Amino acid sequence: MHIYWTKINKIIEETPEVKTYMLECPEDFTWEEGSHTHLALEGFNAGDKPNRSLIRHMSISTLPQENSIGITTRIKEQCSEFKTILRNLEIGNEVALFKTHSNVPLKREDKNVYLLSSGVGLATFRPLVLDYFERADNVKQIHSLNIDSSRDFLFTTIFETASDKKFTSQFVDNRKDYYEEVKKLAADKDGIFYIVGSDEFLVQNIEVLREQGIKFEQLMLDKHEKFKTDFLASI
Repeated sequence: MHIYWTKINKIIEETPEVKTYMLECPEDFTWEEGSHTHLALEGFNAGDKPNRSLIRHMSISTLPQENSIGITTRIKEQCSEFKTILRNLEIGNEVALFKTHSNVPLKREDKNVYLLSSGVGLATFRPLVLDYFERADNVKQIHSLNIDSSRDFLFTTIFETASDKKFTSQFVDNRKDYYEEVKKLAADKDGIFYIVGSDEFLVQNIEVLREQGIKFEQLMLDKHEKFKTDFLASI
């Protein structure tokens, strides 16, 4: 396993609770849209075993052509040791990246694509949308639906409806409205549904979509194929 140590170039305050850490791109570090990585803080590998409290599984919210690795995360006032340390990092500080992989690349199968997310989960979809804007081949259209009770919606300059690009975006701040919209989207029995959020959020969405006749193979989850199979089997 190769560990890439890299520096923080910029810290963007997206909302009062959400920050994006822009990291330098190590020379041979590669990724694609929908990728996640393991972000580790200094000292995580100082002992005989990795200190897992200093490691988190994070989505990359940028595309390679942006020449920076974006890590977008919510940091609340009361937070974990990891988030507390991360909050206090500054430009020039180093972090480590390893085990980078994409479970949710943009499928180009001449179908409608639906992006369902909760809160900062939208960061996973940002590069998919940008990739689609650059090259819309074999995607009929994309619809994004995000729920965020904080009402501090993310990336609103990107996630705004653009009819000329066949892209629509919706933000809601409560579950009732959110799941009503999911049911409406599920009227498309041939669509591809991406879901990003907590396991509880995934389960609730899958149950609603399955009740509407959407098949498991139409679901894209940010989980490794083996874990996805196990996860779906447990529902």
